[in-house]
Amino acid sequence: MVETFIEIFTQHIPPWLTVLAISVLPMVGLHGGFVAAAILGVPWTQAVALAVIGNILPVPVILLFVRGVLNFMSRTKRLSGIARFFEDKALRKAAELAKKYPKHVSLGLFIFVAVPLPASGAWTGSLVAALMDLPIRQSFPMIALGVCAACIIMLLLAYAFPAAMGFV
Repeated sequence: MVETFIEIFTQHIPPWLTVLAISVLPMVGLHGGFVAAAILGVPWTQAVALAVIGNILPVPVILLFVRGVLNFMSRTKRLSGIARFFEDKALRKAAELAKKYPKHVSLGLFIFVAVPLPASGAWTGSLVAALMDLPIRQSFPMIALGVCAACIIMLLLAYAFPAAMGFV
């Protein structure tokens, strides 16, 4: 999937903008941004800045507007199933967080965003935080710190590990 985006983007867009654009997207986000940066030969220092900025850009928008968007979608016949899917997914993740970290939901949110696994990250963490009605002052810093932690993990996986193994 990342390779397809890279192929499409690199024909018309410079590598740094490709990394930024991929990092903004849901599902691939920071993880895909780092893979794209490594494939495109973007220096790791530039990759860190682009991937983190790109991944954090949609967070405030999601935190502020996702409830309204989901409410609108749920009233629309064609979009109600999609809204229900995202809401159910986020509510399941929210219940898991509340169960694992009943007194420290913010810490759970940080860990959820920091671990670079599929269906975790800034987009899903923001959705979960919004549906849990966590205040933005509480959720945004934890999501941003989680993105920075995931950045360190992905930096090691996309740059340091291949270099240590002699692939670069």
